[in-house]
This record gives sequence, structure tokens and C-alpha cells, in this order.
Amino acid sequence: MTDDAVLLTAYASRREEVHALARAIHADPETAFEEQRAHDRCADLLESAGFTLERGIAELPTAFRATLGTGSLVASLCVEYDALPGIGHGCGHNLIAGASLGAALALAEQLSDLDVTLQVIGTPGEEHGAGKQLLLDRGVFDGVHLSLMSHPTPHTDTYDVLGSTSQAVGRWRATFTGRGAHAAANLADGINANDAAVVAQVAAGLLRQRIRDGPRLALVPQQSGVTNIVPETAVIDFECRALTMPEFEELRRQLIACFEGAALATGTTLEITSSEPVYEPLLQDEVLGAAWNAAMRRRGRPLNGSLGITSASTDMGNVSRRVPSLHPFVGITGAGGALHTREFAEHADSAEGYRLLDDAAIAMAGVIRGVASDVPSREAILARAQQLAR
Repeated sequence: MTDDAVLLTAYASRREEVHALARAIHADPETAFEEQRAHDRCADLLESAGFTLERGIAELPTAFRATLGTGSLVASLCVEYDALPGIGHGCGHNLIAGASLGAALALAEQLSDLDVTLQVIGTPGEEHGAGKQLLLDRGVFDGVHLSLMSHPTPHTDTYDVLGSTSQAVGRWRATFTGRGAHAAANLADGINANDAAVVAQVAAGLLRQRIRDGPRLALVPQQSGVTNIVPETAVIDFECRALTMPEFEELRRQLIACFEGAALATGTTLEITSSEPVYEPLLQDEVLGAAWNAAMRRRGRPLNGSLGITSASTDMGNVSRRVPSLHPFVGITGAGGALHTREFAEHADSAEGYRLLDDAAIAMAGVIRGVASDVPSREAILARAQQLAR
């Protein structure tokens, strides 16, 4: 029996449970840091398979860590399960959760032979909040030598993961404060905070023509007020994205200058606060990437070119800067639309979506097995892990 056949046999005995869990998460969407039922479903399944569970870890009620084995190579599989407000699982996190759980179950009986400790880490708040960075800060990934997850996309079966990356993103809230007044009786006594918000949005719009193709910025006013009162406060949530951290820092500086200029022009005061940790660009590990590509070919998914630079962002990028990691994007065959849409949410609950879940689970299990059993690959990963941990 081939190595893949062994994994497939082990996975087959729990496949229906994995699919049922992924369908349940899809049907019951919970937004960032509110994923209690998804947390419980994943933790319960792993506990039934003999994993030791730590629930609500790192002061995050919807994070968990499940551990099996006592080997010298510590491998982790990341589980995401948060949904998008108003859309549901338009990013396919139900498939991400199912694939990582499936990989863990496929490997469970081989861990002692492979000298591997396997950790399955439930990571809440990927869409907003950078849950993985919070887990990093609180030591959850300490001692981990490699980390994996997979992400569904539309349009194509399989991308070459080598050379692909994501963008950094940061998010903030700007609050302009002016002075309220009656909008008719004493208009001149007021300082209109909404005017500052308008100026900031115009300035940011003009900034777009000065930035190169690739970086992105977005502003969303949080409107309130009534017409007969000069608005005393105005709030704008905003973000910027760039491929490299130096580009990101420069764009952030330019964007914040738009807000500072608006405050100066209107006589308002300005406060800017970070709304979540910065998401860093992905570093795809070459050893893990080569093993993934080979595993997906064995699953009958030939590589259709490189995804290269994607405008998406993920807090798995933060993990990849500290632990050798892999975050491949894999297409649901025949899926159209785009991520973060209701159309893609439907594809994430399709037969092809669950076929992708199966293939990604077996491929990730194959990557861990292959790296653990191949001495040069194992040594390379351990050396890289030591380097990143410094």
C-alpha cells in the first residue's frame, strides 16, 4: 500500500464526519471571535479521535489547541472558521477547517512512527482581528517547527504555491472632533467634523493616482447625526495594503497625512487608533511548497501556473514570519465569482468544494509525512525554524 493510500484509508473512516462538520459551520456562520459553536464542533471531533484538547486558550474563548503525539518534530495545522458579516462563508473557512481537521485525522495513527507531535490550532478572527497574531503574542506557536493550512479560491484547480504571496494590511479608526452648534441659528459657531471627513476622503481619493499598481487603500465612513445639528464628531474606518512592509509603511504614512491635512484645514482635532494588528505578507516555505506541489499532482490536480502576488491578505503571513509555513490557494473546480461574495459562499458548500477539502486534507497530511520521513527535508525545516525563532 502506498503512503497516500495509507492516508486515504485513515481519512476515509472519518470523512463523513469531517464533511458534516464543514457543512454545519457553513450553515451556521459566526463572525470573528464569536465562533463558539464552530470552536466546539472542531474541538469535539478532535477529542473523539484521541487528541488532548485545550479550549479557549490564550484568553480567546474561541481558540483551541489539540495535541497528539510526542515526537521531536512539532507540526501544526491551522483551523479557521470565522464568517463574513452579512455574507457568511464567502471565504470558504468551512473548507479550511475541514481540510485541516481531515489532515490531522489522516495522520493520527502514524505520528509515533514519524516522530511527530501534531498540534491542531483553532485560530479565530482571521477576517478581522488577526487572531493568529494574538496567538503568536501569547506563545501558542512557541516550539512549533512548521505550520500548514490551505485556502480555497475560484477559477482554477491548483496553483504552484512556490513564489506566491499575499499583501500586508493594517486597519485603523480616525475620529475627528469639532464643535456642535444649531445648524441654522448659530451655524458659524460650529466646527463641522463631517467636513473633515469629506476632505480626508477627497485627499485619499487623489492619493490613489500617486500610488503604484498593487497597493490598495479603503475608507468607510461611520455616519450618524441629524440635519439640524452641526456634527461634533465624525468617524472613518480605513485600511491600506501593500506587498512589502516598506511599501506598506510608506502608504500608511501618506494616508495618515490625508487625515492630518483634513483636520488642519477644518480646525478639528484628530485621533487615530489601530483597530487590529497588522497582517504581514506570506512567506511560503520552499521545502513545504515543493512537497505540497508534488502531493497535489498525486491527487490529480496539475499545476496551472503560479498565483504569484495576490491582493488578498491573511494573518497566516504573521505565522510564516516566525514559523516555516505554507498557505496554498487552491481553486474549487468550476467556481466563479470572487472571494468575499455570496456567490463564492455557495461554491464553498458544493460537491466540488468538498472534493477540494478531501484533496487538500490528504495533501497536507502528505506534506507533514513527507517532511518528517525525509532526513534532508526534516533537517532543513528544523534549521529554518530555529532561524526564524531568533
